[in-house]
Formats: sequence, structure tokens, C-alpha cells
Amino acid sequence: MQKVIVFGATGNLGAYVALYLKSKGYDVVAVGHRKNDNGFFASKGMQYLSVDITKLEDFKQLPQGGVDCVAHFAGELPSRYTFDPAKLIDSITIGTLNVLEYMRGCGCKKIIFPQTPSDMANYHNNGRMIPVDAPRHFPLTGDHAIYTIAKNAAVDLMIHYKAEYGIKWFALRFFTIYQYHPNAYHYRDFQFHLMPYRMLMDRASKSLPIEVWGNCKKAKEMVYIKDFVRVVEKCVSSPLEGGMYNVGNGWQVSLEEQIKGIIEVFSPKDNPSEIIYCPEKSDPLENAFDVSKTFSELDYKPEFSYIDQLRDFKKEMEEEPMAQLWGVKTDYPKNCKNK
Repeated sequence: MQKVIVFGATGNLGAYVALYLKSKGYDVVAVGHRKNDNGFFASKGMQYLSVDITKLEDFKQLPQGGVDCVAHFAGELPSRYTFDPAKLIDSITIGTLNVLEYMRGCGCKKIIFPQTPSDMANYHNNGRMIPVDAPRHFPLTGDHAIYTIAKNAAVDLMIHYKAEYGIKWFALRFFTIYQYHPNAYHYRDFQFHLMPYRMLMDRASKSLPIEVWGNCKKAKEMVYIKDFVRVVEKCVSSPLEGGMYNVGNGWQVSLEEQIKGIIEVFSPKDNPSEIIYCPEKSDPLENAFDVSKTFSELDYKPEFSYIDQLRDFKKEMEEEPMAQLWGVKTDYPKNCKNK
């Protein structure tokens, strides 16, 4: 049984990664910044340890040998802060350096890391396929500038540790991973907002009209959390040397398809939301990854169609399977940050 340490295990991605790897037979140690996970991981047969990855001394409580892989999903996000660049550098760059030093000390030879798509920002919204191994860059302005600088530096550290110490690295580049979380709010451009797709779901559930702005045929990647965790497991079990991998479906969802799907799943059947087309308004975002490397090298293909994603999302919204860890929707008023 391989031992995998999941950093950031109390977060949106890390929690699902830990649960999935446990279900596949791995010995999972869940690690988070929170002092208390409310007994969630113990109830799932996993040990939980509280570690601040910016403090190297905190790593002493982790296993000091026998670790096969680290899934490193800890670190600050632009969507969860107003503006604190030092926290981004500390938690992402210095935190990753500390994780790598821990791995070097305990003999672990593989790390999996989430990379931002903003390192390919020049390929966004211009009809070009986003490549996987093109030279990385970063946006010069906006809420993702320092975040991307920190992420790129973390990748550079992993490349160095691969050359110097033989630690394999798998960096997964992706846009939003869609999943239910009881907190429907986030920061965008340093302002607190209801997430757009959660707003659409809410309007559909109330049979309110929904506007479709701009060119409704423009499409984007929409990857579901229960497909994403399968990509992570493919990296854990891969015998390859690693590298950068784009995470996508091989297909994209147009804005029109997004809205129609949300109405189909979330609106009452006898009173669906009306669609109002507004082509004169601004166009939606569009993006498409080149996922040929991911499909061929990791032997991965998505299982969830877009409608499957929405149906499972609604099911989790109703059942709140992470309530013990994250709470429920009523715990998150409009002005409340993520737990």
C-alpha cells in the first residue's frame, strides 16, 4: 500500500483528492492548516495533522520515512483574499520549498502540484489552443499577477529538485474545477462576489429569467471535481518522470449550453427560467486546452458529461457530504470567507 500525504486536505480540491485516493486503496495522511478538522478524516479512516507549510519545523510531526508521494494542494488563492502578496509568496513559493525539503529528508520521490493557467495568459480568449509545454509567463497586472509569479517559482523549484535530487514532479494546469462547496462567494479582482455559476443556479432554481451575454457560442473548459481527482490518481500511479499536464475534457461547453444545462437541472420542470439573449453585451470568456499529452501519457479520459456534472452538483448541494468538514450553506453569509 503506497503512502500519500495530501497537503491542503481541508481545501476544496485537497479534500476530494484525499477521499478519492483513500477509496483507491492508498494509505492517505491528510494535512491542513486548520487546527481541527472536526474529526472528518478520522471518520473516513485517515489521520489528520495540522501543519503550517510556511514553518519548516511543523514538518517534524509528519512521517519521516516510507512516503511514496506528496499531493501538494496547500497555498493561498486570489479567490480567497482581498490583497496580501506576502501570503501568496510565503504559502506558495516558500511553502513549496519547505515541502520539497521535507520530501528530500524523508526520501519521497514524487510531488503533484496545481499550476495556474495564468502562466499561459497570452493564449487566453483569442481562439488559440492553450499549449502544455510552451514557455511560461505571467500577467503583468491584476489579481493573478503575483499569484502566477509565486506559482511559476514553485514550478522552477520542483524542476531544480528533480535535477538535483531526482524528485519527480507532476504539475497540473487547470481553470476552475467545478464542485459544490457550501460557500458560494469568492473574491474577483479584489472584490467579494457571488460566484457567477452559483448565481445562475440560484436564479434557475427560482425560475427567474437569465440573460445570456455576447457571443453565446464561445466555449470554455468545465472540468468536474470527480474527474479531476482521477487525473491526480493517474499521476500518483504513473511510472513516468512527470512534467506539465493540462487538465481538460477534450471538449468545451458554450455559454448557451451552460445556461440551458443549468435551467434543465435546477429550474422547476413546470416553470423553467426564460433565456434572454443580449448579444450587444460583453462576450464571455473562452478557452481550450491541448490535452493530448494528458490523454496519451496518463491514459486519462473524463467520465462526467456537462449534464452529469450539474446533476451530481445538485445532489451534493442537497446532501452536503462535506458538512462535517466545511459546514453547510447557512454557515456562510454573504460577507463570510471560506473556512
